[in-house]
Amino acid sequence: MARKTTLPNGLTLIVSERNQLPTIHLQVLIRAGSSLDPPQHLGLANLTAELLPQGTPKKNATEISREIESVGGSLSASGEPDYAYLTLSILKKDLSLGLSILSDILLNPLFTPQEVERKVSELKARLKRMDEEPRQVAQKSFSQNLFGTHPYAYPSEGSPAALSSITREDITHFYQAYYRPNNASIIMVGQIFLEEAVQQLEPLFKEWQSAPIDRPALSQPPLLTGQVIEKIDRPITQANIIWGHLGIARSNPDFYALEVMNYILGGGGFVSRLVDNIRDNLGLTYGINSFFDAREYPGSFRIAVETKNQNANRTVAELKKELKQMLEKGVAPTELSEAKAYLTGSFPLRMDTNGKMVRLLAAIELYGLGLDFPERYPKLIKQLTAKDILRVARTYLNPENFLLVVVGNQKEIQLREKW
Repeated sequence: MARKTTLPNGLTLIVSERNQLPTIHLQVLIRAGSSLDPPQHLGLANLTAELLPQGTPKKNATEISREIESVGGSLSASGEPDYAYLTLSILKKDLSLGLSILSDILLNPLFTPQEVERKVSELKARLKRMDEEPRQVAQKSFSQNLFGTHPYAYPSEGSPAALSSITREDITHFYQAYYRPNNASIIMVGQIFLEEAVQQLEPLFKEWQSAPIDRPALSQPPLLTGQVIEKIDRPITQANIIWGHLGIARSNPDFYALEVMNYILGGGGFVSRLVDNIRDNLGLTYGINSFFDAREYPGSFRIAVETKNQNANRTVAELKKELKQMLEKGVAPTELSEAKAYLTGSFPLRMDTNGKMVRLLAAIELYGLGLDFPERYPKLIKQLTAKDILRVARTYLNPENFLLVVVGNQKEIQLREKW
């Protein structure tokens, strides 16, 4: 069982003691994700996060990297839509060194013009590679068309034009606004107990001052009405297809019923209906899956599949047929029992390493699930009935109002205009 406390400056600390290995996995979670990006500065949150390990008054980026690697540790920083994070993995005997470096980069980043320019170039190259990958092209188009003006419409990396417009002043302003102890949590898993963690962290973070956090309220993403079809022409033999619509927020109490429903529909790998029909029976694809991307605000529900260009229409028709069958007939008793058995039986594998446990505790903290969530999860799944699954399917699946993105050779695909 993890334990939780709050340091005098408002910094939340969560510790899960595990003594099997002499290691510590740690994550600093800051509520400063790309959903806070100003429209004219897309990518600002992620850029700020990725620049943290790139130099302080004490050490430059090379020295920071060399010190961590010299003791076999790893240190990284990145941004997601709902949060930014730093991750540290290190041997217990080297924890003091790791925490000293971690606190330094978190409290004293320089954001030098040279490092800003280098990181912006790196992110632009990353975005360029994404635009050359058909699957990423489909995902980017899907997000932009689904979320419109909502920040979820864009990748955390932003856009090349927006990155070019970001100045060092923009970065420091964002950092000062959101990188505060009362807007952050530290999660530690490994050979350490709560009181020991407090003793090590308090001196390092005592100068980190809390401040009021002005988080702009975001509107809910818009609901789709009708059928929106986006065709992107690429000279490739495989059509990359994403079908979907708005999903749910992680706080939605129907999350667990939808998790079971989606496992049966397309989230359960080879045992799901979509795979059984479209892959195994019809041979239209090597892989198809469905997914609810539940975030702080409603994310997406999507079905993703690749198929030969000439099979695109049939594949879309078949996935719609599976959706309608779920709405009309629900799930069979054996499907329900097998889904519940898998989800509850595999849940311990989500925390069988220190790294996985850190990620689970981070999600628990971010979405307010409660530290007893690992104990409660099996009951949340086991109590669900076939009526629950049918109700959420009919509430949250919408085969008539959807977004369809198809990337491929449009001359070969000849995609239908109406579904």
